[in-house]
Amino acid sequence: MKKGDIMGAHILVVEDEEKLARFVELELVHEGYTVSKAVNGREALEIALSGDFALILLDIMLPGLNGLEVLRRLQQEKPTPVILLTARDAVMDKVAGLDAGAVDYITKPFAIEELLARIRVALKLHGDTRRSARRPEEEETGVYRWGRLQLSEKRHQVTYDGTEIILTNREFQMLKTLLENQDIVLTREVLLNRVCGYDYVGETNVVDVYIRFLRAKIDEAFQIKMIQTVRGVGYVIKSEAPDACGG
Repeated sequence: MKKGDIMGAHILVVEDEEKLARFVELELVHEGYTVSKAVNGREALEIALSGDFALILLDIMLPGLNGLEVLRRLQQEKPTPVILLTARDAVMDKVAGLDAGAVDYITKPFAIEELLARIRVALKLHGDTRRSARRPEEEETGVYRWGRLQLSEKRHQVTYDGTEIILTNREFQMLKTLLENQDIVLTREVLLNRVCGYDYVGETNVVDVYIRFLRAKIDEAFQIKMIQTVRGVGYVIKSEAPDACGG
């Protein structure tokens, strides 16, 4: 993503402390971003689900619905890159946020220069890169690409360099979920809900089983490294495919 593409990105600031929210808003606008705000969890979830945001700055301690619950629901319904703003600096609090799907966190009080730097990194790695990596016609026809790999939702077909890969329905759904959320680390819980449904009763390690199947059929078969493990968090497919240039 070019610097010009980052500037102007639409960011949702979710913060119930009015002075801090206004300060962050002014700094972001000064940097060239478009900003929307929410002051409680329920309002934040409604705005986030109805809008198209490149990034969300999300306070954890919110009235109505706490930030972690907002984050979990977003990951289930409309994954969007989220940086958590938290006054809690305990390791377990940070781990809980990352497990829920946050791409980063920053502890209050923070220097605005650090926040702006983290925003730039998050947008470059997780924001519009995912959308710009796919042409509009691909999104409309349900086609997802990663290097030489192509998944067609309508044909329920996956190919690599023209060679068809036979997948079970759940393997197909898991691969599709990872491809349509490139650069976003998805937890096992999110993948399980997307693939097996919310009424599934069982351990989340079933996700690891399907990932092994996919790696055997794709990564090992074609000697590539597509599905990456984020230790203690989940799995991700990075949008910049290492084989995209024929490597």
